[in-house]
Amino acid sequence: MAERMINLYSDTQTQPSKAMRLAMAEAPVGDEQRGEDPSVNRLCAMTAELLDKEAAVFLPSGTMCNQLAIHIHCRPGEEIIAHRSAHILNFEGGGTAAFSGVQVQGLDGPKGQFSVEAARAAIRPKDRYHPQTRMIAVEQTANMGGGAIWSLKDLTALGALAEQQGLAYHMDGARLLNAVVASGVAARDFAKPFDSLWIDLSKGLGCPVGAVLAGSREFIEESWRLKQRAGGAMRQAGIIAAAGIYALEHNVERLAEDHANARLLAESLRNLPGVSVDPETVETNIVFFDIAGTGLTADPFCAALKQKGIDLGGAGTRVRAVTHLDISREDIEAAVAAIRTAITVGDAITPSPRFAWVRSAVLPGLQDSHVSRDDLATAVDTVAVPGLVPGTQQH
Repeated sequence: MAERMINLYSDTQTQPSKAMRLAMAEAPVGDEQRGEDPSVNRLCAMTAELLDKEAAVFLPSGTMCNQLAIHIHCRPGEEIIAHRSAHILNFEGGGTAAFSGVQVQGLDGPKGQFSVEAARAAIRPKDRYHPQTRMIAVEQTANMGGGAIWSLKDLTALGALAEQQGLAYHMDGARLLNAVVASGVAARDFAKPFDSLWIDLSKGLGCPVGAVLAGSREFIEESWRLKQRAGGAMRQAGIIAAAGIYALEHNVERLAEDHANARLLAESLRNLPGVSVDPETVETNIVFFDIAGTGLTADPFCAALKQKGIDLGGAGTRVRAVTHLDISREDIEAAVAAIRTAITVGDAITPSPRFAWVRSAVLPGLQDSHVSRDDLATAVDTVAVPGLVPGTQQH
């Protein structure tokens, strides 16, 4: 295992800086439950002002922000319209159903986004047979869409539809500030049409924990009641709220560095044999690349790289890398070099069944020749392998 890990697994892996730790250590604190923690109160006021909402509440996680909002906006048996890759549908432990008795209708669409027309078509008829549509939810940026930015035009149009249909409108703003920095659109402009939204502190902003949910004063009062019920109310929480204050004051504009590093990574990976990635699709700090052309799959690929000090995530043949404040340009260059070695040399990676069969049964001399892994990958999808369908990715 390498001495230092270049952690591209997620921007949740950031470590609080020395300056942030100092701010936390020196934070004035009080009883958050009684509204007497000055640091928590300041963080909530800063967030409400940033998003131009009446009030805000500090919560332990973004998932709790989503789940509280869903519980307030919806009743059991009702339905939310979201993208099929949405966090609330796939990555919150079924909380939408378990906590609120609400289901999610997942819509298709490129880059983790869906059109106004698709949302309009998904609204259920008002009858006794169908679950009633109650909310439209979006992610800014779209995580599984590669950090794609919802345009202000599209968000405004969806907001108009929600208002016309009497639906709540909620934003999972886990990476909203990445969108702000990359697009130049102010946070309050993105936030304007939404009934509720939140920002995450523990991703690109570099805090160890926390998120802030914002909305109307009435909405936040109800959020507080549910926060108390769920065990999310804290005491001297100013120690962690201070990290959020520091982040909003020092770590927002620097997100542009993360975006530049993500673009550099994509442009560098594009030149590697068997790797498929389009740098033009990289809008913020998330890079998805496909390694199907190498004959490898994500699990062994990522496991081997982790042994070399590069931490990535992935599934199937799709790999994700996320840049953040602990990743430098030099780290990107080192990661690319390690990935190049992995796909051209193999370096302890177990190939897929198709790749292994082609190498051993079809081209037995390759292991002792100068034919590259890229040349072999070309043969992978053109040769019939026993038990596998030609041209498919049954790895």
